[in-house]
Amino acid sequence: MKRALVTGATGFIGRHAQAALRERGYDVVGVGSADADLLQPAGARELVDRVQPTHLLHLAWYAEPGLFWTSQENVRWLEASFRLLHAFQGERAVVAGTSAEYDWSAPSPLVEGVTPDRPANLYGAAKLSLSQVAGHIEDAPWSFASGRVFFVYGPHEDPRRLVPQVARKLLAGERAAVSEGTQVRDFMHAADAAGALCALLDSGDVTGPVNIASGEPVPVRDVVGIVAEEAGAPERVDYGALPTRPGDPQELVPSVARLRDEVGFQPRYGLRDGLRDAVEFWRGEPLSPA
Repeated sequence: MKRALVTGATGFIGRHAQAALRERGYDVVGVGSADADLLQPAGARELVDRVQPTHLLHLAWYAEPGLFWTSQENVRWLEASFRLLHAFQGERAVVAGTSAEYDWSAPSPLVEGVTPDRPANLYGAAKLSLSQVAGHIEDAPWSFASGRVFFVYGPHEDPRRLVPQVARKLLAGERAAVSEGTQVRDFMHAADAAGALCALLDSGDVTGPVNIASGEPVPVRDVVGIVAEEAGAPERVDYGALPTRPGDPQELVPSVARLRDEVGFQPRYGLRDGLRDAVEFWRGEPLSPA
């Protein structure tokens, strides 16, 4: 029996991973911060000894919006992740990486092993360090891959992020102020991101970094427009009311060739269907201030 340990199982992406792995025939043990404190020196060893997993999907990390880019918590999670990989003696390990591992000034598409890795912040540097070291441990019993996650949206997203912020304002009868939104990005539903990471875990011969994205890049403005339409208030969006963030690249688009051709994964959600699902989730949630 294949037994998968999923860390961060109660998180935005992790909450979808357990069902996706069970569909693939795994016995799944999902843990959140209430189940195991991986930041404690003995936490990883105690968890692995208790679960005895054959597969590890490591999603847990510090993700506070606006703070995670530069927080020293990244260093603590890097150390904790090294301890977890050291304790794990199964056959396959996959960690959640990030688009921030790349040089964002490089031309799109961003291609694994071709586009330079040059993180511009501590978050990207910590994630890159984890995957680089793990990929070079020659005596490790497991094969290793890192899923470089791009722009994810969906139910249970932090309300301070773009999609829920726009949806919540419009559903509450307010106006939504946004930038011009000409930047091109690749957005993926959280259930698909989880499914892609689980497919990568199940692909033991695929190693190294793999981009986790939909393969359907669009201007951010299009995403906002669909959210507004699904919320029934496209006339209440104020484009250009907010400035574009300094240094924000105009185009940040990944290649999904490895995910599609080597892992064999295809998303279930198209952009409109996925955004409709997200808006319907927020329609059913209390509209208290974010």
